[in-house]
Amino acid sequence: MTALLYAVLGLGLALGLLMAVGSLLPRTHRATSRIRLAQPPEMTWAVVRNLESVPGWWAEIRKSERLPDQVGQERYRQTLGNSFGMTLVVAESVPARLLRTTIDAPPGAAFGGSWIYELKPAQEGTELRVTEEGWIGNPLFRVLARVMGYHRTLDSYLAALSRRLGETAIPEHVS
Repeated sequence: MTALLYAVLGLGLALGLLMAVGSLLPRTHRATSRIRLAQPPEMTWAVVRNLESVPGWWAEIRKSERLPDQVGQERYRQTLGNSFGMTLVVAESVPARLLRTTIDAPPGAAFGGSWIYELKPAQEGTELRVTEEGWIGNPLFRVLARVMGYHRTLDSYLAALSRRLGETAIPEHVS
């Protein structure tokens, strides 16, 4: 019985320590990753901009469906592999150059933010930068995000996009 009590106290202490550390971490973050592709910007754009097709080539998204527009903005409901869903709003779209999506985070959401996709012609194709400007409300999730790395999801997306385009680009982190 004493061992169980010490285990519970130890677990509570560890959780409290993680919450304290997380509350000292910044609520917001910014991370950018990029790849260079042989495809021209127009071809890369066609894949990036088709938000409904993402589950067909990126394993982290299980489902992506178009919702009715609101205030003239496109909206999509995306379901992640673990059945967690989020609504994305297309905040800005400039063909073959720029796409900005924002999470329509309800009050009390665990996280939110935007992804900014920038396509630039390169010598032999396209440079694609994706920047995440995010926030994490829960201090424990801040610790987990810091440990896993803010670039993890960006890099996963870019590697999957590269494969979708028949290439093997390796994401680079941009300061």
